Amino acid sequence: MPQSTGVIVERFEKALNDLDQAQPFVKSKYQTDVYQEANRLIEMEDGLEHLYKHANQFEQSGVFQDGPWESADKLQPPLVAGSLKAKGLPTIIEVLSELRMLAIAKGDATNPTVSKEMAEEFLNEVMVLNLDILFPDASESSRVEDDSGNSEKAQKLFQFLISHLSSKALVRTLISEIERLTAQRPIMIKRIVSMIQTAKQMTNADSEPEDQEQLQTYIAALEGPSPLSHKYKDLHTYRSQLKDMERNDLISESVSLAKSMRTTGLVAPHHATLIRFLSKRMPGLLTYALGLNSKGLANLEENDELVRQMIKAAIFPATRQAIYGLALMLERGVLSHSPVAPGLRRLIELDIRPEVRKDLYQASQAGEGLTANSILVAGTIQVLGQPLGVGQGFNPTCQAARGISLWAQHAPGFLLEIIPRAARDGDIDFTFEGQAINSQHLSGGLAPNLHTELDPVSLVLVPHLDRIYSEMMSRVALRGDDGHRWVNPAFYGNWVQKGFNSAFDPLTGYVLDYPGFVKLFYATHHPEYNDDYELIYPNPVGIFITNVHGKLLGLHAISITRIAEGPDGEYRVFFYNPNNDGSQNWGQSIEPSVQGNGEEEGESSLPFDEFTSRLYAFHYNPYEQGDAYAVDTAIVNKILTLAKESWGKDYTWV
Repeated sequence: MPQSTGVIVERFEKALNDLDQAQPFVKSKYQTDVYQEANRLIEMEDGLEHLYKHANQFEQSGVFQDGPWESADKLQPPLVAGSLKAKGLPTIIEVLSELRMLAIAKGDATNPTVSKEMAEEFLNEVMVLNLDILFPDASESSRVEDDSGNSEKAQKLFQFLISHLSSKALVRTLISEIERLTAQRPIMIKRIVSMIQTAKQMTNADSEPEDQEQLQTYIAALEGPSPLSHKYKDLHTYRSQLKDMERNDLISESVSLAKSMRTTGLVAPHHATLIRFLSKRMPGLLTYALGLNSKGLANLEENDELVRQMIKAAIFPATRQAIYGLALMLERGVLSHSPVAPGLRRLIELDIRPEVRKDLYQASQAGEGLTANSILVAGTIQVLGQPLGVGQGFNPTCQAARGISLWAQHAPGFLLEIIPRAARDGDIDFTFEGQAINSQHLSGGLAPNLHTELDPVSLVLVPHLDRIYSEMMSRVALRGDDGHRWVNPAFYGNWVQKGFNSAFDPLTGYVLDYPGFVKLFYATHHPEYNDDYELIYPNPVGIFITNVHGKLLGLHAISITRIAEGPDGEYRVFFYNPNNDGSQNWGQSIEPSVQGNGEEEGESSLPFDEFTSRLYAFHYNPYEQGDAYAVDTAIVNKILTLAKESWGKDYTWV
């Protein structure tokens, strides 16, 4: 061991021993020395090994005393990344905390509230949530965006953890995450692809056969799910093989690729090669390659020329995910809306602004000589086919994402009107209470520095929509009521009901007549109380977002898509959450599901009462409501308790 490392190890051991000997009320004075010496070790080549040898002493010595990391059982995997990317002490303490958890998981340390299994599960989830750190993207954007200077420390930590953890357990966790995320059918699949590649690297002879089989389905979906695509990985060779195939063999190949796409929501590059080949040579077989149902086939036959035009313009190996969007778009019958066909044709020839072209190129990383128009048309196809797959990315722009999703479902003509205006003119306008609001005249918004890991349509539209929504909210800020009452109908469209109710007074923060709020929601939305008035359009509502402990994190915009009975006969609220992952744990055993309870692709759902306990604002039709008085008091009291013991702790109740 080099002398320099030995000296640093000795200094760390002395600092840790001094902390251990210190009285509880003065430990904070000694913690700083431990953190400083630990930081020096973290930066050494074998420093983490030396730190780990003392991990069993961290808690009893007081390394985490009186800080956020003190109670190991209350730590949350989703918060680890933020600490590691922060500047200063949080990074150092987070590294020490992860080593503490590793020691517990391996039995080298004990904790009265965290078992070996719990610690291992915690670390597995941390790994899954931080794949971008574990296997960093070597692109320029990732280097530019990491301004904390901690990426090397974080990578070193995760590489150390993965070398000590059971790969078998982590692979199983990864597969579970892959299944959960693919079930939601997001448009942006970068994270899913990273997980699949990670799991593939970690799988070995010791892996469970069942895990290997499950994983292989996803690997094949990306790399070649048919015998021919598996055999000929090179796309040029694959295409040359297609030329020599008989019609029946081409049908078999098409069915195989389509089945994989429908099963996983993932598309192999060979699929794009096949689609382009069939569009030119045998367009009658496209229905097999897209796996269309009868409605989709009818829409394809009705719009055959336009579909082939879109394939020529937008379907390439680099934009292959648009094939799934195209299939779903046909099955939704979107092309039958009169404004859609001319709107899509306009995008193919659109004169896109230089800065927008640059953004589209950089965000898509498509390469292959694709035009910005190809990228934008492909993205539009995806949004129109997968309106519940639109995500807000790393931006606080849930309102804008919700708008794109709503318009893709119910106003595709409007969406196809504002996309070219933003991409070509750099401006879109909305009318609010008789006055026009132009995005080009506005600045700020919730995301003035947009994180660009978004689908192409969101990349083009969100900066404009974000500024317009923020401007509308600022104009009603002094009215003494929740601004969403006026802004949502103006922003999203006339189908948003004019009735509006909020759980709290936005000026005072007081919760007023919460039982009345709950009863009105039941009387306007629950089928057993609302005189059978069905939800016609998605309802833009606001919810309290809470963490796994039920602690309030903030307010969030989602859409109720429908209300129906689940498999168990209980009524559930099905909703669209633009927050990229619709199944996060909200505490109090409230955990939205994304599959298994009747959800359609992209939907989340909760039992009606659990959803209501997180609701803070909703729209309704004042002329379509049942009897609020009929709602059982026991139901109201249950929801009241859930609310008061979670987000309600941050509000004054009157």
